[in-house]
Amino acid sequence: MAGTGRLAALPCGKVSKWIVLGLWIVAVAVCFSPAGKLTGAQDNDAVSWLPGNAESTEVLKATAQFSSPDEIPAVLVYERPGGLTEADKQAVTGHAAEYGKLPNVDREVVGPIPSDDGKALQVLVPINAGDGGWDTIGARADDIRRVAADRPDGLSFHLTGPGGFAADSQEAFAGIDGKLLYSAAAVVIVILLLTYRSPVLWLLPLISAGTALFAAQAVVYLLATKADLTVNAQSAGILTVLVFGAGTDYALLLVARYREELRRHEDRHEAMAFALHRSGPAIFASGSTVVAGMLCLLLASMNSTRGLGPVAAVGIVVALLAMLTLLPALLVVCGRWVFWPLRPTYGSDDHTETSVWGRIGRRIAVRPRLTWITTTVLLGAAALGMLTLDANGLSNEESFTGTPDSVVGEKVVAAHFPAGAGNPLVVVAKADHAAEIRTAMSSVKGIASVAEPQTSSGLAYIEGTMTDAVDTQAAKDTVDRVRAAVHAVDGADALAGGGAAIVLDTQRASSHDNKVIIPVVLAVVLLILALLLRALVAPVMLVATVVLSFGAALGISSLVFHHLLGFNGADSSLPLFVFVFLVALGIDYNIFLMTRVHEESKVHGTRRGALIGVAATGGVITSAGLVLAGTFAVLATMPVVAFAEIGIAVALGVLLDTIVVRSVLVTALNLDIGRHLWWPSKLAQKHDPAPEQLGDPEPERALAGN
Repeated sequence: MAGTGRLAALPCGKVSKWIVLGLWIVAVAVCFSPAGKLTGAQDNDAVSWLPGNAESTEVLKATAQFSSPDEIPAVLVYERPGGLTEADKQAVTGHAAEYGKLPNVDREVVGPIPSDDGKALQVLVPINAGDGGWDTIGARADDIRRVAADRPDGLSFHLTGPGGFAADSQEAFAGIDGKLLYSAAAVVIVILLLTYRSPVLWLLPLISAGTALFAAQAVVYLLATKADLTVNAQSAGILTVLVFGAGTDYALLLVARYREELRRHEDRHEAMAFALHRSGPAIFASGSTVVAGMLCLLLASMNSTRGLGPVAAVGIVVALLAMLTLLPALLVVCGRWVFWPLRPTYGSDDHTETSVWGRIGRRIAVRPRLTWITTTVLLGAAALGMLTLDANGLSNEESFTGTPDSVVGEKVVAAHFPAGAGNPLVVVAKADHAAEIRTAMSSVKGIASVAEPQTSSGLAYIEGTMTDAVDTQAAKDTVDRVRAAVHAVDGADALAGGGAAIVLDTQRASSHDNKVIIPVVLAVVLLILALLLRALVAPVMLVATVVLSFGAALGISSLVFHHLLGFNGADSSLPLFVFVFLVALGIDYNIFLMTRVHEESKVHGTRRGALIGVAATGGVITSAGLVLAGTFAVLATMPVVAFAEIGIAVALGVLLDTIVVRSVLVTALNLDIGRHLWWPSKLAQKHDPAPEQLGDPEPERALAGN
């Protein structure tokens, strides 16, 4: 508490508040340049998303001597349903020559390749994305479309394959940082206006959250450029949502406690010092829990998941710092008038005890056991929806909320060529075993043809065209069969990769990460709660409610995805991301509630403390939940299914957590278990009033004796 007291004195002092503001102004000036460069520091190439030590990743590295690891093949398909004409063939032949002259096309363009039915032509353009990543792919895709635009009437054209999907992904993520920032800010403004009912007060949390995001982006940029931290579009987008959502949560808790203290203290500096001293430990513990949960992602085998952990942790640390220093300084500088028209004057009545949540708490107190049993059964029933969740990865067609050109082109390719054309299965092996490997591949079911091996520096590179599209289960099965066949060639040291292998390895790595990280996150959260509450029973109870809340949220989300939105599957990383965000962020509300219950239990006993706690924090927890749910729901506006699913699932989970789990289920359990919650601490020995003394529904008699 001594550390908290020193921290509280910094932004609250009549002189030091100006120093704090000055330091933040300097920080913003220093962060201006690096924050603006974060988008350019993103690494969106294949390896940055893949499992670090998977076989497909090793193949990507090994094939660097045959082609650049940054090379992404684009598949161009031309179709005339009535049959190709000579003019069509001549035009496409000319196009192929033009494609070879484009920037970033370093190797020979292949094609045009005619289909057996004479209705389609295929051209393969190897694009070297280099350091530009998606930006390069997008620019070359535009160049290709300009060339293809000059073609005979009736000849359709589509850009697909890895290059086409990369270009469509780049378009989907274009301007993501700005879109998410403005959308999240709009959500926060609306909810803060509704919460505070003040035309001015909402500005201060918004300014603090925006400053925190700006500083966090600068820190992440420096880590990406100086410490090799992997940052991609996914982690950068989630950083924006997380800092705004979590930062505003902390702001709501602080402002609510500050409002209470303004009624008890004439000097606003003193009121803020008390508010920080009382709520600071809860806010700090909440932020620390989220940071610890996010850092557990470092155990992930997926590079994209592992990179998200430090990025999110940095965002929370900076948000925590801003809300414990910048926001208090802004509040005391502005004074009480910032709450206008509902100014909390010294000595005015505090209506917390007769609030909506105060009345709900007293209703729960009438039959707490029936309340928590009924709530648990309903949440358990909702969790059964998880059985319908197909989190085995998304096909290319399922990855977008719309139907981009790459998806249309993939269907055209599948109609006229082997479905795996343009995205081969790749095997690398020792050059002196190349013939054996080619023979082994050719005998595998699901392989349509095998190209002649290329050799360089003792290594052989062999491509096999599959009969099935790379994102299908049949293609994944083919990868397993090919791996078994080539691994069996003694001394060849063969490895199988390529598009289908990447999909398969990603799915398996995500399953592994779920099994490893979820238990670790639960253990970390349990430990932090035990240290914070100095008890064992309460932390175990709270973790159990968190798991139940996660299950119910994912179950309901699964039904929404399938029956309302028409999503046919889910990204393989969805369960882990939703779990980490809901547990790490949901535990915030546990901490907000239980630290207040713990504080009041020392004076009034646990059952009375539970009612005071839910009355005092129910409103702010609900408001915080609405903010966090609203900011995550912004992700659902992205035309990418994986982002939309994360946003919807986390938003639904947070609403369920704040409105039902924290304020109803946990309160009912607190009332039923009573002082035994705090075992083995001394607080477990403090006498509780009988449960029947707590259920008076009359507001005027509420919490009598407090």
